Amino acid sequence: MQAGRSDRRKVERYARILLDAAKSEGRANADLVQWRHAVKFSPEVLDVLAALQAEDNPQLVSQVYEQLQSLVAADDTTVMVTVTTAVAMDDDLREKVLEKAHGLFDAAIYLVERIDPAILGGIILEARGQRYDASVRAQLANIRKRLASASTRGGAA
Repeated sequence: MQAGRSDRRKVERYARILLDAAKSEGRANADLVQWRHAVKFSPEVLDVLAALQAEDNPQLVSQVYEQLQSLVAADDTTVMVTVTTAVAMDDDLREKVLEKAHGLFDAAIYLVERIDPAILGGIILEARGQRYDASVRAQLANIRKRLASASTRGGAA
């Protein structure tokens, strides 16, 4: 029982230290989001982050990320495909997207799903620096552009 109470105090102390530091920088909510993601980190990522912290050079984190990204890309034929939809995909749509992505890239696919209600509907697919935008927002922007172009030509005649 004593160990549990001690752990609770330790957790409380760490949480308060984090909150105080975040509040002093005006980013308590942003830090909370980062912390939520950090709990998913693998032991090797946490070990490297701790080693980088000891180096006292914040730029190393982004440099290691870029280098790791290059090494993974060179070593792995899997294509990371980011799919953005207005609402969460169901299993049927997810399977169709995977099939389409596999056809486009002829490789194993690692699917990253994002939800952005601002696209209104449709889908945006991004991979290997390419972007396929079939969102309702993009279609409306295209229609708006054509209408503006047509009215400009029509008004000049």
